Amino acid sequence: MKRHKTNLVNALKDRAKAEGFADCRIAPGHLAPAAGERLRQWLSEGRHGDMLWMADRVDQRSSPVGLWPEVQSVIILGMSYAPETDPLALALQPEFGRISVYAQRKDYHDVVKGALKRLAQWFVHQTGSEVKVFVDTAPVLEKTLAEAAGLGWQGKHSNLVSREHGSWLLLGAIYTTAELESDAPGRDRCGSCSACQIVCPTDAFPEPYRVDARRCISYLTIEHKGPIPSEFRRAMGNHIYGCDDCLAACPWNKFAETASVHKALAQRLELSELPLAQLLALDDIAFRALFAGTPIKRTGRDRFVRNAAVAAGNSGDKGLAKSCVRLLDDASPLVRGAAIWALAQLDENQFSLEKRTRLKFESDESVLLEWEVSAPTMR
Repeated sequence: MKRHKTNLVNALKDRAKAEGFADCRIAPGHLAPAAGERLRQWLSEGRHGDMLWMADRVDQRSSPVGLWPEVQSVIILGMSYAPETDPLALALQPEFGRISVYAQRKDYHDVVKGALKRLAQWFVHQTGSEVKVFVDTAPVLEKTLAEAAGLGWQGKHSNLVSREHGSWLLLGAIYTTAELESDAPGRDRCGSCSACQIVCPTDAFPEPYRVDARRCISYLTIEHKGPIPSEFRRAMGNHIYGCDDCLAACPWNKFAETASVHKALAQRLELSELPLAQLLALDDIAFRALFAGTPIKRTGRDRFVRNAAVAAGNSGDKGLAKSCVRLLDDASPLVRGAAIWALAQLDENQFSLEKRTRLKFESDESVLLEWEVSAPTMR
């Protein structure tokens, strides 16, 4: 029986590789209680920010059996998205917007879930067991499970690190009622390295292995729905969707190979170097056309242009002031507010002129506040 299960797991891993997964491991259906305790502490400290869904169904999120009592094993899989270009290359080119490398591709939810479903169907056919498939859309601790399965370990940046694939793995899970032998858990290999902590522009790590989402540029540019808090605008630089800084700084990335990337996740290189002038001019139709099929489309045009406006304010390029002035007439208060701040950074005289002209016609309180606090004399 044990030999049969071993052969099944080996066949499963071979099948996973054929589906484009870079790694496949087995975790137990019962996680140690410490995983749930860490999650509850993180939530109690409010470090999840506006991501209120993180606090919902916390018991189900704490362990696989909390979500599905019948689960016996978890098949945890990683799909590589190792970048073809240097994620830090645009740091010194402020006229371009920096987009996280995972978002310069087809939406991973679609790619990973499709491969997971095909793998799960094969597994059910082989075993007759029940399964449930998850990709970042249910209360599942993917990174904790991945560490428990030996796929890697949660690094000091709180993301999974793999010896073979660095920090560039997208995770998916198949819960199953089949009893499979678990792989050995991952071992922390960060050592004394603190590269990911040092590189973070907003000091989002109160301590190693813990992230404060409220300070994280990925959270601020993607999840946060309101104006970018003023304390983080300068630190954002030209990040306009996500942030790879802590991931890219990881020394283990030297082992990651782009050859292991699923062909459906090929990097759209035209998205790796987009001029801010182009992005500031996007209306909803142009935004949807440019980012069709990518994760960026789900965030929406207004939040994206908000981010681009903040990046413009950090660029030092006075030529972008005209684009910011045009955005002062935008239908979205979120965009208008960001444009006000950007204009104040780029052209003080134009800011003062626009303020005198527009202030009396503005009715949105958040935008009115932006006119006051963004004034150059208030900086």
